[in-house]
Amino acid sequence: MKNNLNRRTFLKTATTGTLGLSAMSSAFSFNILSEYPLKDKYRVAVIGVNSRGAQHVQAFAKIPNVEIAYICDVDSRAREKGIELAKTSGAQTLPTGLVDFRKALEDKSLDAVSIAMPDFWHTPAAILAMQAGKHVYLEKPGSHNPAESELLVEATNRYGKIVQMGNQRRSWPRVQEAMKELHGGTIGRVYYARAWYTNTRQSIGTGKTAPIPDWLDYELWQGPAPRQDFKDNLIHYNWHWKWHWGTGEIVNNGVHFLDLARWGLQENYPIKAYSSGGRYQYQDDWETPDTQIASFDFADGKSILWEGRSCNARDINAMGSGVSFHGENGTLELLNNSYKIFDNKNQLVKSADPTSNTVVDQSGAGFDMDIAHFTNFVNAIDKGESLISPYPEIQKSVLLCHLGNNSYRTGRALEIDPTSGRIVKDKGAMKLWSREYQKGWEPKL
Repeated sequence: MKNNLNRRTFLKTATTGTLGLSAMSSAFSFNILSEYPLKDKYRVAVIGVNSRGAQHVQAFAKIPNVEIAYICDVDSRAREKGIELAKTSGAQTLPTGLVDFRKALEDKSLDAVSIAMPDFWHTPAAILAMQAGKHVYLEKPGSHNPAESELLVEATNRYGKIVQMGNQRRSWPRVQEAMKELHGGTIGRVYYARAWYTNTRQSIGTGKTAPIPDWLDYELWQGPAPRQDFKDNLIHYNWHWKWHWGTGEIVNNGVHFLDLARWGLQENYPIKAYSSGGRYQYQDDWETPDTQIASFDFADGKSILWEGRSCNARDINAMGSGVSFHGENGTLELLNNSYKIFDNKNQLVKSADPTSNTVVDQSGAGFDMDIAHFTNFVNAIDKGESLISPYPEIQKSVLLCHLGNNSYRTGRALEIDPTSGRIVKDKGAMKLWSREYQKGWEPKL
């Protein structure tokens, strides 16, 4: 039985005797049918709807066989907006609003959760969901540190649940086409990828201890993170730039582009990682670098370079963010759902833009092609369709980002075991491999 067999077809043909006994005896077939029973509607809880979670709501509302059962958020204002957004986006039933997502996990009829919480919540929440028997759509990066990324892979394998990472670019048709071009040899042997992201983020100022707003459950917002006083410049976005809560730009946005770079080069773990940079634009509470360079060398003579500029949006190759691949016979530049190929004389050989592609409906919710990525997640549950971004594979890209941060924070190059992605010969750097948790909140299998 193939992994992407349509289970509805399987059930129909199996009951009429069209499939042979050998197919019926497949352990994998029976596992799919018993563990993920066929349903007309799959009930989903969206957790965290202040920012990216709003696109989760929009996407799921447009998938015919999905019911958004719960909108969960510690911010009462966001919760109410999320419920209204589900309604205006086409949801057939009104979701129930919850402060504590763990209440939704108690619902045995709930099939999946869609997590768009802060980074430090990703792994603990995903593990709790899998332990409750739910499938997981998990916004990038999926982990706050390398140890969590390893733990989440182990949990995915142990509990046997579908876990799709929210790096939706892997579902875009032109991106998939570009990868086929690269892997088919269009620019010869590809040995170098350059990835970048730029923005013009403003100063976050200096926060002051303040009373907790009445619309916020700050205790639950902190969850697994050790307790700190509420600051007036922390929520809802600036936590990204504090090591206690966030992971900086390389993990926040770099994971999208480093994932494409690694995919294009067909690499797994590096042998060396080095990163430098700093907080240069403003002097404020921002702790992670606003300007960062990270390089990764691989055993078979390939390299990736990452450049992040959070506060200076000057383009590279007329692209504010993107990836370029360089090989023996030329260069492929990948921008969102389009790409260009140049020969070594800098002559344009091919230009593929998104408007000429009709493979996928491009009017999807949220960012370009969101709908395809979310639909793939649902189809993996419903039809046994192969996942575009299974977490155990995407974790290798996430780990590149974490390694970049570890190198930056220690101020030195790191040697990496290419079979595991772990740092070797550096006990100091390995101290950053995990984190401390609020007592009672430690993620455990």
